[in-house]
Amino acid sequence: MTETTVRSGTRLTRRLIHLYVGLALYGASSALLVRAGLGLEPWGVLHQGLAERTGISIGVVSIIVGAVVLLLWIPIRQRPGLGTVSNVFAVGIAMDGTLALVPDVHGLGARIPLMAAGIVLNGVATGLYISARFGPGPRDGLMTGLNRLTGRSIRLVRTALEVAVVVSGFLLGGSLGAGTVLYALAIGPLAQFFLRFFDLPAPDARTVAVAGGTPRGAILPR
Repeated sequence: MTETTVRSGTRLTRRLIHLYVGLALYGASSALLVRAGLGLEPWGVLHQGLAERTGISIGVVSIIVGAVVLLLWIPIRQRPGLGTVSNVFAVGIAMDGTLALVPDVHGLGARIPLMAAGIVLNGVATGLYISARFGPGPRDGLMTGLNRLTGRSIRLVRTALEVAVVVSGFLLGGSLGAGTVLYALAIGPLAQFFLRFFDLPAPDARTVAVAGGTPRGAILPR
């Protein structure tokens, strides 16, 4: 076994660790925001609203929504990667698992720190997941696909999608509040910082085929 092969295998292992630890932490961070009860991230508002209406757990709703969004990739000719498919299942499973472990909290003295921890942890998770270079999550792939299809800017497409899911989720009973606003303001800088912190060296030619994308192309995992 050559040194190059060993190095390539080690790097792939690190990327897989980044991917699955990042997805698990993403689900955990979303669960912390649920327990804080001060507002969820945009897609979380929709997931919670659907969970309230259907009686299905919010993690399972996240999986179902992710799968439906992934089906929308077909007409816009997006190609999923390992990170895309893993995202559909891993985030929802981690979210339900964390909710089973973390009890309800009461009083702003506990809820505000929990909200802050959830947002920061979400930034950490985003940096880990994207740095793995295994392709965007289903929701971000929909965004980039619509950007390519319509010619509209990423900013416009993302804003339109997130406004639509927030309004829909709120009307269904999802939690919209200070946490939603703080998340929207903080997640960009946090994700950029942790992406740079966790970024791995550029892959060689043999690794590119496995990657299915670049960190910057993935945007955000949710």
